[in-house]
Amino acid sequence: MNTAGDISFHVNSFFNSISYRIGDLLVDPGDKWIGFDKVEAVLLTHAHFDHIYGLNQAVALNPNVVVITNTVGREMLLSDRKNMSRFHETPFVFEYEDRIRIIEEDRICMGHRKVSIIPTPGHNPSCLTFMIDQMIFSGDSYIPGVKTVTSLPGGNRAQAEESIRKILSLGGTIYPGHYIDSIKES
Repeated sequence: MNTAGDISFHVNSFFNSISYRIGDLLVDPGDKWIGFDKVEAVLLTHAHFDHIYGLNQAVALNPNVVVITNTVGREMLLSDRKNMSRFHETPFVFEYEDRIRIIEEDRICMGHRKVSIIPTPGHNPSCLTFMIDQMIFSGDSYIPGVKTVTSLPGGNRAQAEESIRKILSLGGTIYPGHYIDSIKES
């Protein structure tokens, strides 16, 4: 686990996706790590397999947790074909459908934090960006220095370009969905 002030992160073993922990919020659970305990909410930047495969474990450890996604994300969580895990060694289907809270766009309070939820499709229709204080969790909608992948099912280049503009207009520090050199490990 790596820490930087109020945030900790873990580079996962699958595609170097990143899980983040901010207080009692968890973003994109991948590998099981120390950050899975005592979580109030899980925020999903999108529902591709490499960003959700630790979700069942996280919810099992936190039975009252809510999982924040949009309508498409819910569909993907419940289908190994739609989340693309069927094409990997370990198919994944989310086991706790009643824990899903669908939010398309909003500003909500989670514990003592205000979370802005911004739809940022393009990489995938389930893509959401979360802004907490000046931290921007962009998932795969924007990874600095990396072209946004739009060739997977549901991808759309024009939407991706608009989403990138939206993310960059927020100001703040970008925390992307995959490990890049700008994220310094401690």
